[in-house]
Amino acid sequence: MPVFRGDAAMNHPDRNWGCRISDEHTFRGLRTLVMENELLRVCALLDQGADIYEFLYKPLDIDFMWRAPNRVQPPAFRPAGAPPNGFFQDYYHGGWQEIFPSGGLGCERHGAALHQHGEVALSAWNCRITRDTPECVAATVSTQTYRTPFTIEKTLRLETGKAALFMDEKITNTGSAPMEYMWGHHPAFGAPFLDASCRIDIPAARVAVHPDRVSENQRLAPGAAFDSFPMITDKDGAPFDLARVPGPDANTMEMCYLLDLEDGWYALTNTGRGAGFGMRWDRAVFPVVWLWEVFGGGHGYPWYGRTYNLALEPFTSWPGGMRNALNNGTTPVLGAGESLETSLLAVAYEGFGAVSGISDAGAVSGTPRA
Repeated sequence: MPVFRGDAAMNHPDRNWGCRISDEHTFRGLRTLVMENELLRVCALLDQGADIYEFLYKPLDIDFMWRAPNRVQPPAFRPAGAPPNGFFQDYYHGGWQEIFPSGGLGCERHGAALHQHGEVALSAWNCRITRDTPECVAATVSTQTYRTPFTIEKTLRLETGKAALFMDEKITNTGSAPMEYMWGHHPAFGAPFLDASCRIDIPAARVAVHPDRVSENQRLAPGAAFDSFPMITDKDGAPFDLARVPGPDANTMEMCYLLDLEDGWYALTNTGRGAGFGMRWDRAVFPVVWLWEVFGGGHGYPWYGRTYNLALEPFTSWPGGMRNALNNGTTPVLGAGESLETSLLAVAYEGFGAVSGISDAGAVSGTPRA
C-alpha cells in the first residue's frame, strides 16, 4: 500500500517548551514521529508498525522500552530467507507493537497465511498531525491490512504537565462478510528499568499457562491453570510468585495469560527507584493480559540466552495463535462494514511501592514507597 504524509505537518521546530511534535524525523532511515512534553518523550517508527521505540520519562531519565539484540533495521535490510512464521522476529527490536488482526504464531484463515503477530506491526503507517499547541499535541496514524479486509487508525495525544500518552483507536472491517480478529498491545520492558526489584500489580483472578512448551527451561507447567494471582505453583509444586520479577540470571522463559480482570489496568513498578509504567484500557475490549517473560532463558532462536525482558500485553483473545483462540471462543467478530472504537493510555509515575489503581485520566493510586 502506498504511504502518504497526509496533511502538511504543523511543526514548530523552534519551540523548545511545552508540548512539541514533529513527523519530519528519521531513525535509521525510517520515518519517525516524535512527541514530547515536560515529562515524556515518545518516538514512534511510522515505517515499521508505528512501533513505540522510546517511552522516556524525563525527570528520572528512564526509557521503559526494551531494546532487543536485533536493532531497528534500516530499509535496506533483507532477512536471509522466509521463515515459516513470517518476518516478525527478524525485525523485532523490542519496544511496543500494535498486534492485529492475529496474535501469536500464524495459521491459514480464509485462504490467507496469517503469520506471527498479524500484519500491522510490519506495515508502514500514514501520519497526520492534528494538533500542535504548547498545551496539547496529537497525531493520527493509520494503515490497512493486505491479507485481511481491515483498516486501523489511532490518535496519539500528549497534554502539558501529564506523564501520560493517550490513545484513541478504531478498527474497521472493509469486507463484505464478518471477520474474526485478535487485537492487542505488545509493550516490552527491559533494563535498566527492569530489575529484580520490579513488581507487577494487576487485578487478575486467574492464571493460565500457555498450552505448549515455550522453552526447555520454563518453570511453569504447560497448560496449568490457577484460580489465583499472583501466588501459583511451578511444575514441581513449589510456590511461584508471578508478581515478582527475578534477576537476569534466573535462566527462565515463561508465557501465561492473566484472566478474569476486575478492571482494565496494570502497573509495573521498580520498587528500588520508586518509578513505574502503567496502562489503562477498556476491559470489555481487551479482557485478558498476556504475560511474556524471558529472564536469560530461551537458549535458541531468536534469544540465545541473551535477553532480560518482560511484556504485559492487553489482548482481546487467548491463547496465542489464531487457531488456538478460535478453538476456545475468544476471537471477537466484526461485521461487514462495522467499526470498533476504544481508548487506552500509558502512564509513567514515581513515588509508589505498590499500585492499586489507574484512572481513565491517568491518575495512579497505591502505597507510597517506603
